[in-house]
Amino acid sequence: MIFLAGLSLIGLFLFPVWKITLEAPQYPGGISMYIWINKISGDSPGTLQNINILNHYIGMQAIHPDSIPELNYFQYIVILMTLLAFLLAAFHKRSLLLIWTIVLVLLSAFALYDFYQWEYDYGHNLSPDAAIKVPGMTYQPPFLGDKTLLNFVAYSYPSLGSVFIGLSMLFGGMAFIFKRKYNIEQ
Repeated sequence: MIFLAGLSLIGLFLFPVWKITLEAPQYPGGISMYIWINKISGDSPGTLQNINILNHYIGMQAIHPDSIPELNYFQYIVILMTLLAFLLAAFHKRSLLLIWTIVLVLLSAFALYDFYQWEYDYGHNLSPDAAIKVPGMTYQPPFLGDKTLLNFVAYSYPSLGSVFIGLSMLFGGMAFIFKRKYNIEQ
């Protein structure tokens, strides 16, 4: 089970973790930004540029993936957690299974909190020189769900990569439980 938990984390490199979509009359199909463990992408090569142009009008900072430190180091944390899971599969130590699973849950909670802070910063720290100013308006996308921002509706939901995090937590927890139930010790 712990080997499957580690294997599940590899899915974070294959699929995005989060998806934010903006829909408006000028974008009837919407434009989507995908947040991966190590990059940000969009529906097309110009998506991020289009989002940055829209953000410029309301005074939001441009999104430059290279300037987001989490995209540089989260991938190494995932690699470390994957390798530790593989190592634990060989050692059969029940207490370490619990510690690994708790650490994964805490890291995931921290990542969600960090994502919220990132959204808050981008949506609230607006340039005073913005072309479009609406007194009292902030442009923070929803953390989870949808929200109307001027003539846009922003949708923010976990993507397939998040399922792999959930599977990893599930397999880690199952490894701990099964270890006790079947008293598998070496």
